[in-house]
Order: sequence, then structure tokens, then C-alpha cells
Amino acid sequence: MEEVKLLQQLETADGVRREVAARTEQKHKAEFGQFMTPSSVARFMASLFPPSALRTCRLLDAGAGVGALSCAFLDRWVTCGFGFESVEATAYEIDEKLRGHLSQHLAAYSRVTPRIITGDYIELATADGLDDRGYTHAILNPPYKKINSRSDHRLALRTVGIETVNLYSAFVALAVGEAALGGQIVAIIPRSFCNGPYYRPFREFILERAAIRHMHLFETRNKAFRDDEVLQENIIIRLERGGQQGTVTITTSTDDSFSDLITHEHPFDRIVFPDDAERFIHVPTTPEKSAIELSPAVRFSLADIGVKVSTGPVVDFRLKAHLRDMPEPGAVPLIYPGHLSMAGTLWPVPGLRKPNAIMRNDETEKWLYPNGFYCVVRRFSSKEEKRRVVASIVDPAALEDHSVLGFENHLNLFHENKRGLPEALARGLAVFLNTNAVDEHFRRFNGHTQVNATDLKLMKYPSRDALIELGKWAKQKGNLTQEQIDAKLETLSK
Repeated sequence: MEEVKLLQQLETADGVRREVAARTEQKHKAEFGQFMTPSSVARFMASLFPPSALRTCRLLDAGAGVGALSCAFLDRWVTCGFGFESVEATAYEIDEKLRGHLSQHLAAYSRVTPRIITGDYIELATADGLDDRGYTHAILNPPYKKINSRSDHRLALRTVGIETVNLYSAFVALAVGEAALGGQIVAIIPRSFCNGPYYRPFREFILERAAIRHMHLFETRNKAFRDDEVLQENIIIRLERGGQQGTVTITTSTDDSFSDLITHEHPFDRIVFPDDAERFIHVPTTPEKSAIELSPAVRFSLADIGVKVSTGPVVDFRLKAHLRDMPEPGAVPLIYPGHLSMAGTLWPVPGLRKPNAIMRNDETEKWLYPNGFYCVVRRFSSKEEKRRVVASIVDPAALEDHSVLGFENHLNLFHENKRGLPEALARGLAVFLNTNAVDEHFRRFNGHTQVNATDLKLMKYPSRDALIELGKWAKQKGNLTQEQIDAKLETLSK
């Protein structure tokens, strides 16, 4: 009877969560980076912990909210999901509006010793250095909020060797640091930590101290926190403190009902590539190798073919005073995604809602490139778009007689030491990148919607000679169909 009563705690907590979320102003949620966990997600997260025969569990729930995650974990325990005799539950919650609910929900468990801490988790966890606090389990839905580089939080984290840009990654790093050897950490966090330079120190911190055991990906971005209208792509991850890295379980589901759960096992070298200095974390969604991985002709790095890729250097809001809606004397072309298609470049575009030009002067000169042929890939797409990788050619003939041009920050450009490419090479790169095989390969390993220059740098390519031949073929053929592009890839020589 007690178990039945206790099993109602998660549902009680979920009802409180919905009620509190509905009446909490968006400003308050933003202040605390607060997005509370639905019961379906909490229950799934609790299910990811491996069985344990420990006599005493020391549970950490940092940023506990109303206690949904702790309740899901404790519900699993009281239904014989773990062999603990008792649980010491430490829950941090800074929002006084939630702590009363949290306390009430944890107090319902008779063999649990709750310890509710009202202070700031980052301040308290870093106060005396980051030591093993003996936590055997941690279950987290940490706050999502950027950390200013000069903030007290950032400085406190640096004292314990954590360099990161968001509260969520700070909480996970601290939880790993405080966990006992063999401690299990399950967290639901934005997927943004998997790639990009800003989260590289966090990835290194985690990978040095823990093994990745499981990652779950939602195929629909807005379903994990639908009540809060969160569009951030989220991932659930299980880490083992001090564990020896082995294969990684990857699961996917369309949404938080988990009704179509698919499970695969992957070797770790498909999760973090051995030669990747950036330590990107990939989430492959199928065990089969892609056509790109299997092709003997696609095995060269960009360095091998003498090409570099960079993010467009013109950040428009920083150079706003120099932007012009349409060309005028002293202005040069400024290329946005809206100027490009797989067919080529169209410039200027009246009514684009973006500037078509940027003034050339002492302040802008360092951001400009010589006019020439470039292969360009846009950095952003929506997850629902058919293609993730879309490559275009910047043709100098479309840019009138301008000697230089600007590339806006939402583009990646392939170049030779900040100069244009030979026309055939630029066209060959564009054809290769526009194959369905490349797009499929990219989606398998990079589920995020952002295509970073580093992603493109890590890819393998055909040889320079093969790309030049591909470019000559493309120019001779003119307008190409997707079928022609895909068929041509199969004919490439090594």
C-alpha cells in the first residue's frame, strides 16, 4: 500500500510542475534558466541507471525544481529497481517558490533522508575546491542560461578547473567532479555541448573524468519541454565517473512518449573521432556506415587538398553602421545565405530584408576577401529541412567589377589562404557537398542543425585532382539533377 501511495508522488509532482509552470512568468523562468521536467521524461531518465546493490545511495539532484527527477528515481527504488537499504537525497533549489513543494514531495519517502539546500549550487560546490562528495547517483535537469565571462559564477568555476559558458554544462561538470568513483550521472541537457569551440573545455573535462554510457536523442525538437515551449534540441546522457570507456548505447524516440524507442550500440570511435582535436561528440542514429565512410575515393582531409574553411567574418550587428541595403559608391558586395542557391549567386537582391553591401574602409577592410570563386555552405538550417548541407558557388562574374567582398557570419566558405579557389575546384567541392551521400553522412553524425566550419574541416573529401575533374564535369553539364550528382560520386577515382 505504501508503494502505491509513493508511486503517486511523481504524478503529484508533475501536477504541481504544470500548475507552477503555467502561472510563472517567462521573465522569472529566464532569470533562473528554469524548465521543469515532465513526468514521462523523468521516468525515462530514472530507468537509465544500471541496477545497483549498494546498501546506501547518495543521490544528488542539483536544480531540483519541485522534485520530479528525485521522485522518479525514488519511485524506481521503492518498486525494487535498486537494492538500497536507504537513500540520502541532496537536492539544491535556489528558487524559494519551488522549495516548499520539493520538501513536501521528498518527505513522503520513509527511508529517505532528504537534505534540501537553498544556496547557489555553483557557489557552494566550488567553495572548498571540487572534491569527491561521495554521490553514487546524480539525476539532473540543470538550468539553461549563459554565463558571462566576468561573472562570479565563471570565476568560481575556474578555481576548480571548469571553463564553460552555460549553467547547464557547469552543473554537469560539477556533478561529475563530486561523484564517487563509479558514480552514475544522468542529465537532460541541450545538445549544443556536443560541438563548437565554446564547449570544448567542457567536453575535455567530462571525457577525462567519465565514460559515456548512454545518449538519448529526441527526433522532434520541441517535445521534451513542450509545456515551456522550448525549441532547444535536448539530449539525455548517462555518464559513469571514472569508468573505462567502451561501447555507447544510443536511443532515439520521436517525442517524450518514448513509444517508438530505437536502440543501437556504437563503438566509441564513432562517438568521438580518434583524430578529432576538438573532441566533438557525435550521436549516430544508425549502426550502418554511410556511403561516404565506405567510399575508397573519399579519404582526404582539407589540408591534403590545400583548402581551408572558415566562418564568414562579417558579424552584421557589430558593423551595422557600415551596412547598406543596396550598392552605392564605396560599398562592396556582402553575401548572405539569401544571395545563394545550389544554382549559384544572385546579387544584389532588392527587398532581401538583409543588407546587400558593406562600405569598404579602414574598419571593414580586414573582414573582406578578394573577389573570386568560393564554395560556400550555410551554417544554419531547421531540423525539418530536407537538406542539412547546402553548398553554393560564389561566381565573381555575378559581383560586377568589385575587387573584394564580404561574407556574413551565417556562411562557411572554402578558400585558399583567404583567397578564391580555382573555378573547377570550387565547383567540384560544391558538387561533392551537395550529394545525398554527404548530407546523409552529416545527419548521422551531426544531428544538430548548425553546420560549423569545424564540422566541415573534420570531414573527408575526394582528392584535389578528383574534385577538379568533378568541377570540370559540372561546368560542362550545366544544370545538374540530384540523380546526376549522386551517380557521379560513385565514379570517382581514388
